[in-house]
Amino acid sequence: MPPMTSDPATLLLWAGIGYLLGSIMFGVLLSRAMGLGDLRKIGSGNVGATNVLRTGNKRAAALTLLLDGGKGAVAVLLARAFAAPDAAQVAALFVFLGHLFPVWLMFRGGKGVATFLGIMLAWAWPVGLACCATWAATAAVFRYSSLAALMAAGMAPVYMPLLGRGEGFLLGLLLGALVYARHAGNIARLRKGTEPRIGQKARGAT
Repeated sequence: MPPMTSDPATLLLWAGIGYLLGSIMFGVLLSRAMGLGDLRKIGSGNVGATNVLRTGNKRAAALTLLLDGGKGAVAVLLARAFAAPDAAQVAALFVFLGHLFPVWLMFRGGKGVATFLGIMLAWAWPVGLACCATWAATAAVFRYSSLAALMAAGMAPVYMPLLGRGEGFLLGLLLGALVYARHAGNIARLRKGTEPRIGQKARGAT
């Protein structure tokens, strides 16, 4: 952890800003704006980029991926610029929680992979690049988006000290644990061999 130098009010402020940024569900907004329907009633019902791609609109999926990652990065960068590293970590945690549990959608949000990667890139870009590379390599070899996400999230707390950003170890551990919790269904299907591969249609996956 970085030194806790900010006062509680400042940390609370950045927790709120982070949560509000995180709870902007770009997949839902873009799907509605582009006439793709209610994303929660399409494919797996998830509100992230992977499910947006199941609508057949690659542009909407790419924008969702970019914007979901961007809000994670923005929360960290703003807190670091206007407060301190401890506030940046608080903002990082709460922007992630906002994405997972948005109040506007009855606390039923996404799985947080894009937002997680955006946070990592903003917090420590070498760690972020390593996580992105882990995702890409795993996806290329095994063709499972969920497995790629789990590998990237699981390696984040390992990369932190290896790449000289040990103060972010706890952050990486917490975010990684949340990614695993949100992928519980995917983990079960991976074990059963029923998880759809990249490019396959989801059959009741969540």
